[in-house]
Amino acid sequence: MSSAETGVEVGAQAPAFEHEIDASGLTCPLPILRAKKALAQMASGEVLRVVTTDRNAIRDFQAFARQTGNVLVAQEEAEGRGVHYLRRR
Repeated sequence: MSSAETGVEVGAQAPAFEHEIDASGLTCPLPILRAKKALAQMASGEVLRVVTTDRNAIRDFQAFARQTGNVLVAQEEAEGRGVHYLRRR
């Protein structure tokens, strides 16, 4: 999927963030559940950075953002890690 299809700038310069979760070593659905819990405690407009190692996390976070209305600001994938930036709705 291209960035035009997903609405996400893959590999774009990392945005500033206020909160961070390291979900390395966790598999679906745990990274999503941890992000959901963190987002629920954040103020609208704040950005959450989530680090994952699950190879399916890129697609999972795209679907999560579509379903919840939170904005997936950017995603990066390198060296077996995915980094996802979500802006709280």
